[in-house]
Amino acid sequence: MPVLRLAYATQFLIALIAVFVLWSEVGGQVHLDLMPWYLKLVLGAGAAFAMVKATAAAVSHERAWNGRTLKWLGIMVALLVGCGLASYYCHMYLESDEEDDQQDSAFVGQVGNLRRVGNPPVAPVTNRRAACQAAPQTPELSCGSSS
Repeated sequence: MPVLRLAYATQFLIALIAVFVLWSEVGGQVHLDLMPWYLKLVLGAGAAFAMVKATAAAVSHERAWNGRTLKWLGIMVALLVGCGLASYYCHMYLESDEEDDQQDSAFVGQVGNLRRVGNPPVAPVTNRRAACQAAPQTPELSCGSSS
């Protein structure tokens, strides 16, 4: 019996990894990152636990497909549907902030590239001291006292 307990514990850990890998691949890692930790804990650990209980029910009876096995598989499917619904909720309501930030930063980048109308483009300055003596009022040059 202790070997069977060890096997169930190992199956739970493997099922836990499998649930979260499946969830991140199907639902998207971004949505999984936005989700609260307690929701991930309940749904992920619950699905892994249901898988272990379904296996235990299949092993404990003479026939593998019995009422208890089907009950635990149904619970596992319900929890996995809950994982999908939680990912869908995060996709619909929690992801819009990131898109707005990207649009704002693109707008700022475009504004930074604009030139004032009527001013000719400024050539790169190689001799700053000569340029400051020639046109000290030019705002593009830093004509400080430092050399």
